[in-house]
Amino acid sequence: MEIRFDYTKAQPEAFQTLLKLEGYVRKSGLDHTLLELIKIRASQINGCAFCLDMHTKDARAMGETEQRLYMLNAWREAPFYSEAERAALALTEAVTKISEAGVPQELYAQVRNHFDEGQFTNLIMAINAINSWNRIAISTGMVPGDYQPAAHK
Repeated sequence: MEIRFDYTKAQPEAFQTLLKLEGYVRKSGLDHTLLELIKIRASQINGCAFCLDMHTKDARAMGETEQRLYMLNAWREAPFYSEAERAALALTEAVTKISEAGVPQELYAQVRNHFDEGQFTNLIMAINAINSWNRIAISTGMVPGDYQPAAHK
């Protein structure tokens, strides 16, 4: 795969708009480790190598364990995730594949057991943001491998 063009230069305002959403999500109060798990899981579903490279590196830099990263694709069978993380991952899958079954009422109730309405909204924003990034990266041919995470506190 090779990069087709630099969308950040082709339409800087579009790029800045999505960065604003990303900035909102980062400041939303949701746990940053959870946000990285959401980004990785959506990127696995979408097959976005660039975002998988980026977000697994970011998660590791934040202290996430190799075991949880390796098992994320099988999170339902792996005992390494909290109930809140499981609810958020189920929501990530449902929203990412929304045309298949929507977001069933049972899933909504499961997520609401752990997250209030504001947090639920922020989860949806986070899931939509990574799905947008995935679609842009895949469409423009972004190549994985060179990303280096910033220092995390």
